[in-house]
Amino acid sequence: MLDMSMFRDHADVIRSDHDRRGIPHDSIDEVIRLDGEWRKSRYEADQLRKERNDAARGIAEAKKSGDEAAANAILSEVADIGAKIDELAAYSDECLLKRDSLRMGIPNILHEDVPVGEDDQKNTLHSLHGEKPEFGFEPRNHNDLIDMNGWVDQARGAKVAGSRFYFMQGDLARLEMALQQYGADFLMDRGYTLVQPPLMMNREAYEGVTDLSDFETVMYGIDPDKYYLIATSEHPLTAMRMDEIIEPSELPIKIVGVSPCFRREVGAHGLSDRGIWRVHQFTKVEQIVICKPDDSWDHHEELLGNAIGLWDSLGLHYRVVNICTGDMGTVAAKKYDLEAWLPGAGAYKEVVSCSNCTDYQANRLRMRYRTSEGNSAVHTLNSTAIATSRTLVAIMEQCQNEDGSVSVPEVLRPYLGKNALESL
Repeated sequence: MLDMSMFRDHADVIRSDHDRRGIPHDSIDEVIRLDGEWRKSRYEADQLRKERNDAARGIAEAKKSGDEAAANAILSEVADIGAKIDELAAYSDECLLKRDSLRMGIPNILHEDVPVGEDDQKNTLHSLHGEKPEFGFEPRNHNDLIDMNGWVDQARGAKVAGSRFYFMQGDLARLEMALQQYGADFLMDRGYTLVQPPLMMNREAYEGVTDLSDFETVMYGIDPDKYYLIATSEHPLTAMRMDEIIEPSELPIKIVGVSPCFRREVGAHGLSDRGIWRVHQFTKVEQIVICKPDDSWDHHEELLGNAIGLWDSLGLHYRVVNICTGDMGTVAAKKYDLEAWLPGAGAYKEVVSCSNCTDYQANRLRMRYRTSEGNSAVHTLNSTAIATSRTLVAIMEQCQNEDGSVSVPEVLRPYLGKNALESL
């Protein structure tokens, strides 16, 4: 969430950002009003405490001098001060709770380079990579390819867990594991530390990294323990340093996380979203950076560069787009998406999201670093490296052969073990 000083000292910046997003100012104004009420009630309570303390000294002096009448008079004047203090304290607590609840829903301040637009059709092209594959035959979509080769059993997955769960098997399962190891190795070679996160988080930690009012419907809750299965390893890896003061010498913290991810993926989806494209469980290799504020925009480009380098090495065709205001969520200040070309679907579809969240998550998580002027919020960044199911779809559709086999990207072949294959 935005630091309270932004509302007190730079409310015009937040209002201007809301104008770019096309959303009203009501919540901003209410946060400022509640903050004023909170500060006023605290001040009035402090004045009453001072008055009560002064009265206590006056009563003591009156009794010491033997003037019981004066002591009783002072006591009568301040008899209801305690109740007034309690009333003001309750009111200030209520104002604070409402103020910060509203702040949690007010989005981050967007970077000036974010294009203005009402939806994803206004995202702008950043760069184009690789050659679009051409075929001497009608390319199949990945649903046909997995059926032809028996690589995915969706019917039995649905039988044991429900729709959009599946059994992946045979050579495609081997390739999925190869992608995990290759993606982790690629980033470890660039100085990132491998971390396997817990697959569940409590509500407090989750509220620190995302807008639960927007994201909770996507997540699986676990009752009665009140945990959530993680939707991406970004969330636990960012929250792992919550409530900590980080020494400057530790920054930047660079992590590559590998984990299963779980999402409800509610709503209707098109034909190209079937198969293993939009599923409830998938594996993800994720990049995380925690850094000083002055360095975060350089790290944002670094994360994008890592994703580009990785996807270029797979020999796949894709584009990078700069996400516009209307397609941006609450948390990121700027976001790039990599969109792979899917010949079977005849469309570019998102495979990587790369975000700079500036201090938005850090403020929620109370995650700071030590400076000579005091403690200050860090900046947090995240980017997909590989979401394995979607990467497999891109490989299957772009590297397919007329007989239904799929050529394996050269960099992945060593990861297939002693029975490495050039094609599946």
